[in-house]
Amino acid sequence: MQAAAIAVVSVLGLALGAIPAQAQSCGRDGSGFATWLAAFRQQAVAQGIPAEVVAASLDDVSYDRAIISRDRGQGVFQQSFLQFAGRMVADYRLKTGASRIRQQAGLFSAIERQYGVPAEPIVAFWGLETDFGANMGKDPTLKALATLAYDCRRPELFRGELMDALRIVARGDLRPSEMRGAWAGELGQMQFMPSFYYKYGVDADGDGRVDLLRSTPDALASAANFMSSLGWRRGEPWLVEVRVPASLPWHEADLEIRHSTSQWANWGVTPRAGALPPGNASLLLPMGRNGPAFLAYDNFGVFLRWNQSFVYATTAAYFAARLAGAPAVARGNGEVAMLGAKEIARLQRLLAQRGYDPGPIDGKLGAATRAAVKKAQMELGLPADSFPTAELIARLGGG
Repeated sequence: MQAAAIAVVSVLGLALGAIPAQAQSCGRDGSGFATWLAAFRQQAVAQGIPAEVVAASLDDVSYDRAIISRDRGQGVFQQSFLQFAGRMVADYRLKTGASRIRQQAGLFSAIERQYGVPAEPIVAFWGLETDFGANMGKDPTLKALATLAYDCRRPELFRGELMDALRIVARGDLRPSEMRGAWAGELGQMQFMPSFYYKYGVDADGDGRVDLLRSTPDALASAANFMSSLGWRRGEPWLVEVRVPASLPWHEADLEIRHSTSQWANWGVTPRAGALPPGNASLLLPMGRNGPAFLAYDNFGVFLRWNQSFVYATTAAYFAARLAGAPAVARGNGEVAMLGAKEIARLQRLLAQRGYDPGPIDGKLGAATRAAVKKAQMELGLPADSFPTAELIARLGGG
């Protein structure tokens, strides 16, 4: 999924020192780009990147206003889990994913032995990110990264990514002309940002370079290496769909709260299929108490660290569970009314006015807003499932 990696790397930007400041008004004319790029080139050489690599990579790079327009034009993601998962975990992806696992059984077995990550989570990300390598993007990566590094919205992040893109060229993995991908700089079958490509890329096919665009073994092994670095626990589950009773203590449903599966069973939580794997888990309600329900184990955190979007991460984990044999998700206990971006922003303002901290007033249902919703629900005597509703808005005085 294009720009998915940005959610992961947004907190990992690297400050690269003193480069002349670009127009801090975030203007789109790029009038100072050439001066900025010249200074960046000097710093790249000072950091040990060969001058010939810098020249080959940046000589023809220009400022691209279209990239800035796309960056500014990103909308608020408003699909529910059932909507997004229904679209993304389509039958053809399930069939293709299962077929790839069978075809590459030996490779996946070797990858799991080395990194501890089974085939299904890797293939889930492979399918969601690029349709198994079919849609990697065609935008010139170096131009995109240089444009975003010059822009004043997230310069530190993209300066670091541009520097690592040059290191990829210097290492011999890709030629500058081969570096094409998504508009925000993601590369390859797993849509890695250059920093992750450089740090976690694996030469699994033994040809002497890391090629995450054309080499499927490299791409799959690199994904496993990355997931291992994010904390994947060998041999442990990640997500199991469950049924929940109406009498559940809803305030226990929180990714920050963990209980043993025996405790969940004591509260009436039962698996939709098979038995609950032993261990500690959180109750995950992506659409509140009336929607689908899951027990999320430690490995679910890896999906969230790959992509911080709650709906995307849950969909990826669900996709992986389907590939591992789980049935299609149930719709839950009734219809769930989803609030739109304007309603979420209105709720965030009401929460802030009442002394809760919903995070930015941005119309997005992130972790901070969910936490604030839960606190408000508990104080108002509503079922504390962390899911925003029109009733909560009304109870907070929003009409």
